[in-house]
Amino acid sequence: MTLYETLVVLHVIAAVAGLGASFAMPVVYKFAKTASQAQFVLHLNKKIETLPKIGSLSLLATGLLLGALNTALFNEIWYISSLVIYALSQIIVIGIIPKKQKEMEDILASHEGEELPESFRTVNKQLDPYVYLLHSLAFVLIFLMVVKPF
Repeated sequence: MTLYETLVVLHVIAAVAGLGASFAMPVVYKFAKTASQAQFVLHLNKKIETLPKIGSLSLLATGLLLGALNTALFNEIWYISSLVIYALSQIIVIGIIPKKQKEMEDILASHEGEELPESFRTVNKQLDPYVYLLHSLAFVLIFLMVVKPF
């Protein structure tokens, strides 16, 4: 197996590990029905988010290395589009979602009792458009990588 082929395999593994976990994380929030369950979900997602972080950084590193080994990729619209989409997705992953998660943690920290506060549900619902956008961007990235349409 060549270095390039090895990087492609690592790129795919990073995508599966990183994207798979990131697709599951928002779904888990929907199952929390009590304040203690919501605290557990927040704690669980902090543990799970390690995989998407490692996967995301590995995707970027292997993708750029593949481009360095095959510089013709930098002339491919699908490759450049993928890099731009990746950057946009990172704005959501690094800039928006953690702030909302922190807000949810703060709500639970100041809450007493087992009933899940309505403010927690509200913030969780505010995450939905970002999560849907993030998942859509991931699908587009996968499509571009597999089909290479242009």
